[in-house]
Amino acid sequence: MKNWKYALVGMVFGLALTKGEAISWYRIQEMFRFESFHMFGIFMTAIPTGALTLWLLRKTNAKTFEGEPLVVPQKKYHHGIIIGSLIFGFGWALTGACPGPLYAQIGAGFSVVIVGLLAALAGTWTFGRFQRFLPD
Repeated sequence: MKNWKYALVGMVFGLALTKGEAISWYRIQEMFRFESFHMFGIFMTAIPTGALTLWLLRKTNAKTFEGEPLVVPQKKYHHGIIIGSLIFGFGWALTGACPGPLYAQIGAGFSVVIVGLLAALAGTWTFGRFQRFLPD
């Protein structure tokens, strides 16, 4: 019951994704075929909104729901990011879903997306299991 705040934020996020048609397989395919501006418009709104929010959180020394300081870790560049990004993009184009909308799609009744969720979980587990063997 202590995680109700996170569930509420997740539900609002899922509702926004659904109402904005960001969970629509057809909208995602239109984006990858450069046939529609809809998804690009969502991204061009989300990126500056996220950047501004992050800036405000840092400026105001925001805290987590538990009262701990909010820490954004510094990440160094790694060439595996390019390979991982390509795999992510191909999977997104093939399935019409990235990890954020997967849950909203399932919640909206698209049960076939469960296969994509299981594949995402398997990929995450595989990376976590073999990460120590990958080059830095």
